[in-house]
Amino acid sequence: MWLGKFLDLEEDLGKVIKKELFRDIKKRKLTPLEFTIIESIFQAHEISGYDLIQKLDEHFAGTWTASSGTVYPILSKLKANGFLNIREVKSPIGPLKKVYSLTEAGEEILKRKVNVNFSKQVEFIENFLTELASIYIESFDEKFRDEETKSVLETLEETFNRVLQNIPTGRALNRCPNCDSEIENSMALFCAICGAQVRAADDSKK
Repeated sequence: MWLGKFLDLEEDLGKVIKKELFRDIKKRKLTPLEFTIIESIFQAHEISGYDLIQKLDEHFAGTWTASSGTVYPILSKLKANGFLNIREVKSPIGPLKKVYSLTEAGEEILKRKVNVNFSKQVEFIENFLTELASIYIESFDEKFRDEETKSVLETLEETFNRVLQNIPTGRALNRCPNCDSEIENSMALFCAICGAQVRAADDSKK
């Protein structure tokens, strides 16, 4: 979820060169939940309301439960304020369903807001994780703290590794066709994990 009480768009809109793009944007402030919904739709490109609710539940990891009574009114407001497109598509199991995507203006606002605030948001997350981990460790009796500290460090390392793996790098990763392991050496002929051939010998000479 985006960190902050409200996200003011006034300054961002004023700095955008293609101002005509934003004529349909009627709302100048977004709540953190509205912005989180916009982020989720951006990641999915196009998504139904039902699937969005499931995605939000995964996003909040049990700390908050999304409901149709909360999400659908927000989607309607975001559509009315120029952030979303809605179209109907045929459902494979029944009637037509609505799917949501960002308007060009909505996407540009999202990218600009994240671009300007990225470093501050990362710093906030760092501070939050440090405080959370410290309090968690201190909640145990002193005789268990060394063990819990080790567990916390392992959890955080696994978390950061997943984050790094899920971030799109802009380059295609070389993977073993047999075991799907990442091939770190782009010139390797064989997979270091399972030994399967990943490149033809002639390719390494090119």
